[in-house]
Amino acid sequence: MNVRIGNGYDIHRLGEGRPLILGGVEISHELGLVGHSDADVLTHAIMDAMLGALALGDIGHYFPPTDDRWKGANSLVLLDLVNQLLQEKGWCVSNLDTVVVAERPKLKPHLPAMQDKLAQTLQLAPNAVGIKATTNEKLGPVGREEGIAAYAVALVITID
Repeated sequence: MNVRIGNGYDIHRLGEGRPLILGGVEISHELGLVGHSDADVLTHAIMDAMLGALALGDIGHYFPPTDDRWKGANSLVLLDLVNQLLQEKGWCVSNLDTVVVAERPKLKPHLPAMQDKLAQTLQLAPNAVGIKATTNEKLGPVGREEGIAAYAVALVITID
C-alpha cells in the first residue's frame, strides 16, 4: 500500500449578504464568507490537501474564479469532483484532520454536522474526518473578524 500526505489552507473574508457555509453546513451569522463559489474555507482546504498529496496542484487550477461555471458553486460538489479525480488515479482518502479558525460564531455545536456532511461526500466513516475549531485570540485578520481560515491534512492511500 502506498501512502501520501497533503496539507491545505484557505482563508476568505467575511462580508454582508452572504451565507456562512463551513464543511457544507450553513451556519446562522450576520456575515458570510465572500468568494466566487460558496467560499467554504474548510472544504477548500480539504480539497487542496487532497490534491497536494498527489502533486496535482490546487483548487484554483480546477475551479478558477474566472470560470462562471463555478460561480456560487456548492463546495461539496467540488469536493466530490476532487474525490473522483483521486479515485481515477487509483487513490482514496484514508482520513482528514482539520482546523477552522474563527472568532465568531462559536462552531463547536456545528462540528458533528460538518463531520457528517464531509464524511458522506467522501464516502468515509465520520470518525475519519477530524474537525477542530479555535480562535485566533483576536490577532490578525481572523482575530479582527475580517475573515475565517481553515487548515487541513489529508492522508491518501492507494485503492486496493
